[in-house]
Amino acid sequence: MKHVFIIGSKGIPANYGGFETFVENITKKRVNESIYYHISCMSDNNNEFIYNSARCFNVKTPNIGSAKAILYDILSLKRCIEYIRLNNLKDCIIYILACRIGPFISKYKRQLKKLGVNIFVNPDGHEWRRSKWNSAVKKYWKLSEQLMVKNADLIICDSKGIESYIQKEYHKYNPLTLFIAYGADVGKSNIENNDLSLKRWYEKYRITPYNYYLIVGRFVPENNYELIIKEFMNSNTKKDLVIISNVEENDFYSKLLKETHFKEDDRVKFVGTVYQKELLKKIREQAFAYIHGHEVGGTNPSLLEALASTQINILLNVVFNREVAESGAIYFSKKSNDLAQLIDKTEKLSHEEIDNLNNGAKLRILEEYSWKKIIKQYEDLFLHV
Repeated sequence: MKHVFIIGSKGIPANYGGFETFVENITKKRVNESIYYHISCMSDNNNEFIYNSARCFNVKTPNIGSAKAILYDILSLKRCIEYIRLNNLKDCIIYILACRIGPFISKYKRQLKKLGVNIFVNPDGHEWRRSKWNSAVKKYWKLSEQLMVKNADLIICDSKGIESYIQKEYHKYNPLTLFIAYGADVGKSNIENNDLSLKRWYEKYRITPYNYYLIVGRFVPENNYELIIKEFMNSNTKKDLVIISNVEENDFYSKLLKETHFKEDDRVKFVGTVYQKELLKKIREQAFAYIHGHEVGGTNPSLLEALASTQINILLNVVFNREVAESGAIYFSKKSNDLAQLIDKTEKLSHEEIDNLNNGAKLRILEEYSWKKIIKQYEDLFLHV
């Protein structure tokens, strides 16, 4: 039996988040029964339970502010080591999601090497570039990334762009890397058009099916909300811009309001979050188009879900987005008026052109990003280390 410990996600059952959805799928859709998963879950207790035939262990983590995730990873790693020792397990892998504990990893690597345990790391995106961090925190994230790469036995990158960056940035460590993409669900939503929850959602926000552009993503500056809202407001569209995000009326919100005056345009609608997965999928399916402004590295789950569901996808022209969508999307730059003009042009696309975009996007997901393919790649890796 191959024992695979996965730490770094908030745990399962998954409510939201890319890593959480990954862990949910890799356990739920497991094919090879020779793999047994152990999943860390952030909690206020240390209980254990079985979910998706995986052993899930809660990790009681004090709320110490922004460093809580770092402490959680350290405590999770300690729990893994204790369990492996106590049960005298052989042939184990610890898969760490994100590079939060680099300054501490060498200590635990020595212990794990004695136990014959391999350390795999998923570096995620460029956390050190995120605008929400001050300069000191950014330096920590960059150092932490460097030390995680240095100490890992294998770096699993869900983006070819990230793999290229790791190889170039840290070539002195000669890192062993492997590209395995993130997955997406290609099935249709099980919610019908006349579903009461769907109708109520549309009525609440005065939205009409197929008459809105959609954004789904974290409410952070690097997702280019300011650029997209300004460009949308400068376009001639009569459709709405529906923004599903965890909006907080913080400094970013105040700046966004000051720079865009979006409240003066009835077409711009912030509608909060949608945690019901099938409802969110249906909202994606019934959007006229999806606009994706993410630019800070990695394969973004929201983009994959949009490509799998929405007929037209309009993406910021950066390497990570082009790598995923290829010819299954249309692209905009940060140049003034570029997106505004593209929105106007999009509404003049023929049915054939829309079908070509839609089919191209779905084909990308089916061929390269289906969970079936991703899980087979992971299982083959775990079993043949």
